[in-house]
Amino acid sequence: MFESEIPVEHLEEAISALEQKYQDEAHAFSLEKLAGGYQFLTKPAYQTSIAILQKHQSQKRLSTAQLETLSIIAYKQPVTKSEIEQIRGVNCDYSVQKLLEKSLVAIKGKSDGIGRPLLYGTSTRFMEYFGINDLNELPQPKDFKTEENEIGDQKE
Repeated sequence: MFESEIPVEHLEEAISALEQKYQDEAHAFSLEKLAGGYQFLTKPAYQTSIAILQKHQSQKRLSTAQLETLSIIAYKQPVTKSEIEQIRGVNCDYSVQKLLEKSLVAIKGKSDGIGRPLLYGTSTRFMEYFGINDLNELPQPKDFKTEENEIGDQKE
């Protein structure tokens, strides 16, 4: 490994200066901290215009099954495929394979259980895709509101 010749403080000052520079409305992008690094991202006000100019093809969306599988992996990781299937109640081979292809999920090792099944966890690409820096930023159950008019709720 090479040692950096630039002091960390100088890099932090430079990044801070760049962040401030690109916050100006004259720029269509900003410097954002994501997934433990930094990326230049288009500001929301300019996204539509830039997409039209580039004839941007939208990314394929995740299916409901893939989102369910991904959420189980994100909250329970490291987790085996059989544990995911036990929670979902259906086979998840296809969903896990597609999530691996999209690099949202990575193999994190092997379980010590019988047959030594693979352990799955989220990847850096997952954090970039969802715009988070740390898994602690995932919504927690207390963040979800229940519907006010649910069947079975009794109001007094």
